[in-house]
Amino acid sequence: MAVETADDVWIDAPVDRVFAFMDEPANQAAVTPSLAVAERVERLDNGGNRARYVYRLFGISFEGEVRASRYEPPERIVYDLVGDLTGTITLTFAAEDGGTRLTYAASYGIPGPVPEWLLAPLVRWYNAREVRRLLATVRDRLATE
Repeated sequence: MAVETADDVWIDAPVDRVFAFMDEPANQAAVTPSLAVAERVERLDNGGNRARYVYRLFGISFEGEVRASRYEPPERIVYDLVGDLTGTITLTFAAEDGGTRLTYAASYGIPGPVPEWLLAPLVRWYNAREVRRLLATVRDRLATE
């Protein structure tokens, strides 16, 4: 089953600070509600991260890695997901009104035998809520630092 979600938020912080925050895997676990683990495995030759993750969705744990296939500081990071979940996560950072517009877009497949017509609406709703909460948490964390 393929799932796509995207949202954005304006953050009252400079682009380089927002980029540095989102580039740290431990921060991802701190701001993403269902991400139980995000640990850097290594820095890649392109400067981006390879990190291990454990994501929980409806009580089921999904494990794998994200690898920065595109790393363009301070404008974009594209992560490829490998493991139980496959797909991409794209973070874009744009200067706007003295702050940063952070956009989070994800496209990935969820394994399993459940028919898409049954599970897809719930997964899409859940993921849209997760992304909104992640972005709000990043905004609030960086606004107070």
